[in-house]
Amino acid sequence: MHPTHTPFLLYSDGNGNIFEDETLYAVGRAGWDAFEVDLDNWIPLPDGGNMYELPGRRGVGIDVLTGEMRLCEKGWAVAAFVPPAHTGLFLAAYESLEEAPTLPLFCYTAAGWYNQQFYVTATRIEKDIRQECSGYNDEKIATGAEQLIANYPHNRLVKHLMDNCCNTYNCPAARNFALSRWECPVPASPACNANCIGCVSFQPVEEEITSPQDRLNFKPTVEEIVEFTVPHLMNAPYPIISFGQGCEGEPLLMWEVLRDSIKEIRKHTSRGSININTNGSKPDAVKALIEAGLSSIRVSTNSARTEIYTPYYRPNNYQFDDILESLKVANELGAWSSINYFVFPGMTDSEAEYEALRTLIRTTGLKMIQWRNFNIDPDWYLGLLNISDTGNMLGVKQMQELIKEEFPHLKFGYFNPPMERIKGNFEADFAGGFAQ
Repeated sequence: MHPTHTPFLLYSDGNGNIFEDETLYAVGRAGWDAFEVDLDNWIPLPDGGNMYELPGRRGVGIDVLTGEMRLCEKGWAVAAFVPPAHTGLFLAAYESLEEAPTLPLFCYTAAGWYNQQFYVTATRIEKDIRQECSGYNDEKIATGAEQLIANYPHNRLVKHLMDNCCNTYNCPAARNFALSRWECPVPASPACNANCIGCVSFQPVEEEITSPQDRLNFKPTVEEIVEFTVPHLMNAPYPIISFGQGCEGEPLLMWEVLRDSIKEIRKHTSRGSININTNGSKPDAVKALIEAGLSSIRVSTNSARTEIYTPYYRPNNYQFDDILESLKVANELGAWSSINYFVFPGMTDSEAEYEALRTLIRTTGLKMIQWRNFNIDPDWYLGLLNISDTGNMLGVKQMQELIKEEFPHLKFGYFNPPMERIKGNFEADFAGGFAQ
């Protein structure tokens, strides 16, 4: 449902109250610049979305009477968090004052007010409902978490997932594990070989921002991993187990443990998918894991260009070409391959990025793009990468359409697909199977 005129600009009074300014239409930002947004790029804020005040920042909008772009002087700018399964098309447009603090590690999608509700510039990229708020029952989750800890009293990993991820941070994947369904997270590595600017589990003390969660602080054993993942694969609907989570470092650094775990798991069950979310830094390790029984690999990247990737990831002892090689290895060995593609409007949809992405898809045999919202302060990110001009832009939705037209077999989504989708009807609406 799209509006019949552009939504009005939103502003916050600094006390948690949000108002519309009916003298200004909302606009969106791509790169450094503000743009008028076509009506078909606005949708009602999906369930599970949130609104943010952006302190030290004045919203930018189009004057209703003059049609000119100007600042809103009434308060602080406002942005939206769009929930999983949705991809933001524009960032919130604002001008930062000198004293503006660095924003925490969330996404900042353009938002407005129309017909008595919040609207955002986003599109639903995924039918899977696995992380929708309406699908979580807090009472059942609490009971499930308690039961898992009781079932595995000596398993440090289960305790970490329930006490830390599920009960403290409300991690959607950990909550699904507590409900014995779908994708089960399996953090495995306290160490990392990248120093990502926007790392969600470790930030140096000298940084202005803090990580939103604590990192795993131990190395799980094969026995700890196998103990709870085998029952999950055997009993859960559409089961997946995934190494590589936001609460850990790089799982490929623990590849021997993962290899041995996969081999042991597959002795007990052939059901479900075994996935790794990774930076793809060790192609030889990827090869060993697939040969052991790994089903799918998802490689995270902010760009298909090494000159954008490297200053963000700041890799140790690997380079951008290694992640391309990992994707090639996965394709050659018959595993499902995805990229976890951090969408930053103005950067992701630049002409240079589009051409680089086309090359990546062709050369690696990529199966899927997960169009993920980039959780980072836009000004901070562009400033740290020393980017003053993002170049010509296509628009996120337009770029997606061009990629889909050229690569019709490439899948779009937001989540790692279960084996039923990989081998069956990928485009099926999973609401029926997932609504429980």
